Formats: sequence, C-alpha cells, structure tokens
Amino acid sequence: MQRKLESLCARWLLAGVIAFSAPGFALADNVEDSLSSARLGDTSQLVGLLKGGVDPNTVDEQGNSLLILAAREGQVPTVKALLGYKPKVSHRNLAGDSAVMLASLRGDIEMVNLLLEAGAEFNHDGWTPLIYAAFEGHIELVERFLTLGANVNALAPNGSNALMFAARNGHMPVVVRLLKTDINLEQQNDRGFTAETWALSNKNTDIADLINKERARRGALPPSLTIEIK
Repeated sequence: MQRKLESLCARWLLAGVIAFSAPGFALADNVEDSLSSARLGDTSQLVGLLKGGVDPNTVDEQGNSLLILAAREGQVPTVKALLGYKPKVSHRNLAGDSAVMLASLRGDIEMVNLLLEAGAEFNHDGWTPLIYAAFEGHIELVERFLTLGANVNALAPNGSNALMFAARNGHMPVVVRLLKTDINLEQQNDRGFTAETWALSNKNTDIADLINKERARRGALPPSLTIEIK
C-alpha cells in the first residue's frame, strides 16, 4: 500500500512539473517559430502565433525584429499582416538597421512605401535610408526620400554623405539628382575623401567633372586649392 501511495505521489509530482514547464517551452518554441515565419514569409503561421500571444516586437539575437526580418526578405504580405499588430516600425537592430533601411538597401520600393505609410522614421543619426539608396544607386528611392524631406547632409559613421557614396560607386543618375539639392560638396570622410576626390580615386571621372562644375557654379574652390592671405 505504501509503495502504491509513493508511486501515485511521484506521478502527481511529475505531472505538476510538466504543467509548470510546458508553457515555458511552448513560449520559447513560439518565439523561434515566429522568427522563422517572418523570415520565410509564412504569414498564416505568424498571424496564428501573434493571435496566440507572441509579442509583435519579438527580436532575435542580433536585435532583428519580426518586421525587420520580413522586410529584409521582401515578404510584403507578411509585413502587411504584421503591421496590423502595431509593431515598432522604426526599431533598429544591433547593427543600427531598421526595416525601412534594409528595404532601401535592396531597392524594394513597394516595401519602402509600405513602411513609410506606417510611419517609419527616415531622418536619424548614422546610416539613413537615403544613404543606403544612394549607395546602391536606387534613384527612384532617392527621389522618394528627397520628396519627403530627407536630410541630404546626414552622415554615415565614416563621415560620408549620400553624394559621396553615389560618386564613389559610379551612380550618375543619383549624383545628378543630389547635385540639385544643397548637399555639401566639401564634406570629407574619415579617409579625407570628398565626393569629387572619391569619384576620381575610383576612376569615375565623368562624375568628378560634374561635381567640379557644380562647385564652380556655386562659386567654390576645388578641394585641393587653398588661398593664403598675407
């Protein structure tokens, strides 16, 4: 009889342990499933998990939120569904990238517009969506951000502005468009390059000539010239 009671108590104890631990394990599984669903664009599974209580601001070890993961992979339907749960649209991961920044880097116009309509921030410190778009030569996105009032003189961590990256990478249409703004032609990065000298260092002489002409139109001196006043 004593052994039967001990066995029964052990079973009850084991059942209690399982009851306490199972929700925790289920939650951990749900988090991993939600991250995977966002990356892969499994909208139905992600929505089911969100309805089940998964936080729409769940992040992975790199600080990538569900929205960042879905936007980075171009999962438009998933992003649309996720936005219905009011995630932090401008959340930035540990590398400083937001969903709209990564969409801009890819040149995903539909995704960028979707995120902007949801209130994604595009003027901030460090790399910006405009700089990413200029870096890759995505002229339509550059135009979009300029129309919205993006800060053309925002600087990346290395001290370069959007024009400098476009000039370095040989993106003539972007350079032409940026030269129509008040962007700083004399800005130097941490390696001492201006837009013109960086273009020259990469043999983009046509772009360097264009920048030089714009400098002359503005009445400024080439970056290599100085005036000594006695």
